[in-house]
Amino acid sequence: MLVAANLRPPVVSVAPLVDDIMRDLGFGSAAAGLLTTLPVLFFGISAPIAPRIAARYGIERTIFGSMIMLILGMGLRFIPNIASLLVGSAVIGTAIGICNVVLPALIKRDFAHRSGLMTGLYSMTLSGGAAVAAALTIPIDDLDDGNWRLTLTSWTLLAVVALVVWVPQLARVHTVAVTSTPASLWRNRIAWAITTFMASQSIIFYTFSAWLPQYLIDHGRTAAEAGTTLAIGQVVALTASLVIPIVAGRLADQRAITLGVVVVCAAGFVGLVTVHVWTTLWVIMIMFGPGASISLVLLFMVLRSPSTVATGQVSGMAQSVGYVVAAVGPIAIGALHDVTGSWNVAMSVLGLALVPQALSTLLAAKNVTIKI
Repeated sequence: MLVAANLRPPVVSVAPLVDDIMRDLGFGSAAAGLLTTLPVLFFGISAPIAPRIAARYGIERTIFGSMIMLILGMGLRFIPNIASLLVGSAVIGTAIGICNVVLPALIKRDFAHRSGLMTGLYSMTLSGGAAVAAALTIPIDDLDDGNWRLTLTSWTLLAVVALVVWVPQLARVHTVAVTSTPASLWRNRIAWAITTFMASQSIIFYTFSAWLPQYLIDHGRTAAEAGTTLAIGQVVALTASLVIPIVAGRLADQRAITLGVVVVCAAGFVGLVTVHVWTTLWVIMIMFGPGASISLVLLFMVLRSPSTVATGQVSGMAQSVGYVVAAVGPIAIGALHDVTGSWNVAMSVLGLALVPQALSTLLAAKNVTIKI
């Protein structure tokens, strides 16, 4: 849970500070989106190598090494030049991407008899870390006298805590085989449905989280108010990520509950771009979608897979393709806003990602098992 708590703050904490970063570095919306896109891109790039690293060194040592890498990446962002900022973002993405893949395999290995509960707790902690980052980034920045680099680096403290607590795990390394993705998996319709679901919900989460504060600031909110609204949305995502998989895990077929999640998220997007009041309500409904969906897709990886090895393989495939596709979101939506000058257009286009998510649900959430 402590490791999971570190897998979102280094990315989400950029969003409340994006206005300051843009002014300080002279970035436009598309360039600023790169700061969110780079980690997500490297989530995907690192995903295929994660199973091989875990197979060679064990999941415990792999996670330990990833936490060290995460701390180094956040440290690089403190160095006052653009190159270090970008390289640090890439290193952060690599570290998180490896943990993204091996932690579901660990859940399958150690908690297969309670997969719904443990997936819910894991994804709740992911969302909880994001919520804390959204809520505390601006207050921390105020304490730092507006030094956004120091504010971003402050999240290393949480990573150090997780690293220290993880040390005892190194004494009992499990050598479960977590092999690379077989060719047959790339031809499997269920695996591709899970991958599509992963990509769609990731695009919405990372893009909406990246640009919501700027959207709110452009509509007259202060940076603190924007951060608070994002935090409220993240808390709702946290709650959904815990409750939904526990309920879904008790069902043989998860299609109905998953489509219900998509409908709620879609209604939030419609409200956001058509009704210019009750903004917090629309944010809550939108964030409910990816909050529940990240838990559901992790649950699909566990339930649709016949073994721990297969869970690692499906996780690697879904996250490598899903995050690479999702990385386009923050830059594309930022560029679309630059071109059109309209957040309504940008948010409407982002909402279209719900279409492939809904279609993929018909197979990813069905009571079937992947045959490898």
